[in-house]
Amino acid sequence: MVKRTFLLNLLKYALAFAVLGGVIWWNWKPGSEKGLQYVWNKHAVRGEPINTTALVLAFVIGVVSLTITLVRWYVLVRAQNLPFRLHDAFRLGLIGFAFNSILPAGSVGGDLVKAAGLAREQSRRTAAVATVLMDRAIALWALVWFVAMFGGILWWLGMLDGAAAEVSHRIVIVAGVIVVASVLVWVLLGLLPERRAEKFAGRLSKIPKVGHSAAEFWRAVWMYRCRQRSVAAAMLLSWVGQVGFVFTFYFSVRTLWDPQVGAMPSVAEHFLLVPIGLVIQAMPGSPGGIGIGEAGFGGLYSLFGCAAGIAVLGSLVQRVLNWIVGLGGYMVWLRMKATQPTEGNSPEARGPDVPLVRSTREPDAVGAN
Repeated sequence: MVKRTFLLNLLKYALAFAVLGGVIWWNWKPGSEKGLQYVWNKHAVRGEPINTTALVLAFVIGVVSLTITLVRWYVLVRAQNLPFRLHDAFRLGLIGFAFNSILPAGSVGGDLVKAAGLAREQSRRTAAVATVLMDRAIALWALVWFVAMFGGILWWLGMLDGAAAEVSHRIVIVAGVIVVASVLVWVLLGLLPERRAEKFAGRLSKIPKVGHSAAEFWRAVWMYRCRQRSVAAAMLLSWVGQVGFVFTFYFSVRTLWDPQVGAMPSVAEHFLLVPIGLVIQAMPGSPGGIGIGEAGFGGLYSLFGCAAGIAVLGSLVQRVLNWIVGLGGYMVWLRMKATQPTEGNSPEARGPDVPLVRSTREPDAVGAN
């Protein structure tokens, strides 16, 4: 089994780097001033400096944005009344990011690591796992809101013009439709009385083998619907983090950008294409989205009438920065793991479980410690 897993992971890396090699080869364009070979000769052969200011900005903004996502998860875990410290959010979140960035399972692997680490330390394990799934769901939901809101504002201000105006407008419209549909579902869920929610949980509990876990998961989702302030705080943190991720990619591109290679989209257009590119990069199967991310961002740049090679370079710069942060996060995790308290940390030491369904009249858990 171990050998089979090793071979499967090796195959994933081989396929990922094969895709990445193909993307680089496609945009290499030997003898042309419009390809990646020109950038390679400029910096690696002739030794011309890169834009270090943009590189530093990309790194700093990326770290701050990652920190915001870890705080968001902390808010969602505390909304479930689970014993959890901000220290724990960083300890488990950093090792999860390391898995997301480097290891073969990609973003799904990082979520599994976080969920397993949190569940191991809680008595309500299904609720603990639900926090990770909800964190991912809210991140995606907030991303669509982000595109719809910021895109709508930029459209209204007349900043989505030029050759890519039609594409930009189409993206904003699709995001707006998704937002409206999801809000309707969320409102309808809020009209469901608590007794009916608990009755539905009781029916789920009767399912053979998985009934108890299914009922607990439903109760966890229902509690989030009753904790409006926690969800709103998580959404706000997601939007702030998305702004950071947009500028992280933007400055990653500017690190090696040369106007000779081609034009790059405006800052406003990056607010539309970067969230989509991040979704493509987060698709499971490829280690950290290697190859897929570069191809996705390249295609989006082409869609906006810009040179795909510029996006490939920016994605590679951002990837190297993520590897550095992921490795640093792993080292911090080792340090935090060695110093975390063990007394009272087991589920048995925390006492009996607490009810999962809470009335909307209860105080919110955003500020709980």
